[in-house]
Amino acid sequence: MDELNNFLEAHAEMGLIGWVHQAEAARRFGITVHQAERAILEMGLLPARYQRNCGTASVEGQLVLHGSRVAVIGCGGLGGYVVEQLARLGVGTIVAVDPDVFEEHNLNRQLLSSIEGLGAPKAAAAAQRVAAINPAVTVVPVQDAFCPENASVLLAGSRVAVDALDSVQTRLELADACNRLQLPLVHGAIAGWYGQVATQLPGHATVRHIYSSWTSGAGVERELGNPSFTPAAVAGVQTAEVCKLLLGLEHPLSGRKLLLDLLHMDMDHFTLPA
Repeated sequence: MDELNNFLEAHAEMGLIGWVHQAEAARRFGITVHQAERAILEMGLLPARYQRNCGTASVEGQLVLHGSRVAVIGCGGLGGYVVEQLARLGVGTIVAVDPDVFEEHNLNRQLLSSIEGLGAPKAAAAAQRVAAINPAVTVVPVQDAFCPENASVLLAGSRVAVDALDSVQTRLELADACNRLQLPLVHGAIAGWYGQVATQLPGHATVRHIYSSWTSGAGVERELGNPSFTPAAVAGVQTAEVCKLLLGLEHPLSGRKLLLDLLHMDMDHFTLPA
């Protein structure tokens, strides 16, 4: 460990360790780049890739993000963007859950989709994407559908769960499971020009209040469609909520629903019962 620390200290420039030296430390000392990143942060240094996170997260905060595990349920329109943004933020472990493979109608809006990837599992594509942009982040791909029976396994060890689903029934089941497991949930939904985000803290019935008038059937997005920009915008808000929860920052969207209207460029809050 002393040799590793000496190597990192010798290659630090203004408190930053470049990717080349992080990767070389992993190779030279027989550790993963994930472990090398932790060693860098524990020394009070910062991987150079995160230097623009400063002002949002301190070095200590970056270490918290690195040590965090987040479960993203759904890797399509919302989930693909959330996974990428969490990885670029530096969240150390991401559980990417989705039973589906890419189809042609996904190409207009799903970040992880491509012509070459048609027919490939979405969860595996999430892992491949993150490996290409931030190998220090561990992605656990799960090609399975979330359900109450596997909730405890899929959410085990996570500090926050992200709702990136397109089924109201499954959203409700995820919200209930998060309450049973005392896990915060960041909810997001999209339809056409519109999107919504809310954070359900343990013990609250936020998602059930949002869908209190729903009885059955698909969500409104089946009628309004989804262009490329709506999932990107909503996923960005979801990722910001996850960041605040992990770092213990103030002003999460608990007890409130944020509604985005991208057609009229309007945002509004709605208070929800506890």
